[in-house]
Amino acid sequence: MSAFELMLPPFVACMLLVAIHGYFGLHVIRRGVIFVDLAMAQIAALGSTVGLLFHREIFQGHSIWFSIAAVAVGAAVLALTRTRAEGRVPHEAIIGIVFVVASAVALLVADLAPKGHDAVKEILVGGLLWVTWPTIAKDALAYAGIGVFLFTLRRRFETISFRPDEAMRLGWNVRGYDFLFYLAFGVTVTFSVPIAGVLLVFSFLVVPALIAVMFTERAPVMMAIAWTSGMIACTAGLAFSYLWNVPTGPLVVCSFAATLIGAWLLSLALRRVQAAAVTAAR
Repeated sequence: MSAFELMLPPFVACMLLVAIHGYFGLHVIRRGVIFVDLAMAQIAALGSTVGLLFHREIFQGHSIWFSIAAVAVGAAVLALTRTRAEGRVPHEAIIGIVFVVASAVALLVADLAPKGHDAVKEILVGGLLWVTWPTIAKDALAYAGIGVFLFTLRRRFETISFRPDEAMRLGWNVRGYDFLFYLAFGVTVTFSVPIAGVLLVFSFLVVPALIAVMFTERAPVMMAIAWTSGMIACTAGLAFSYLWNVPTGPLVVCSFAATLIGAWLLSLALRRVQAAAVTAAR
């Protein structure tokens, strides 16, 4: 098998993940719920691990419905526990508790389930290098459906994420829309984790969005920067993984980190140039 044939499926899978998670990432950053990805991924994993007790392969076939049911419960919890920014209990603390509890229960269930410990490892690292075209097609179809849903409610979601006070003033059912947002996000993660694993999915979600907010406040430009930086990080990670013959997932995570550092240095340089231009104009 040639390098092109081996690396093309992981590359296409990465592009799909960048596209869908880049959008969610901007909302997550603006909402200040950075670790919601880890929490929802762990809840999805818990659901699939419970499926092992019923002799369902993790994240396969009917097992996916265990995960979707779990993320629906998780979405309800996150929506109902929404707090204001100035509240005494930050929402991020609640998300952290949800993550820890879901992780602990998943470990307990894995101890009871056949092949449970192997499933835990699979959840963490995924199987990006060995992703197949049928899996890519299935996930692309799922992401397309989620994309249509997000596009339909984009004005509500964007207002709640970027201008929450306006949404409150308009009298919207913010918690109801939060539930729909987190449910869509949880279903997305349910399809993403088997490919990339929890750690890499977190990178897809957070790093491109962080890079975008370094350079602009305009939503369309932010989205373009997030997608572009994600594509660069994935391409570099996959290329060096092949050249150096090292595990793909961890190296792509490191590639995201290197891209973030490079973007930060670039943003510092641009600010210095702008400051120098302002000083010279005076």
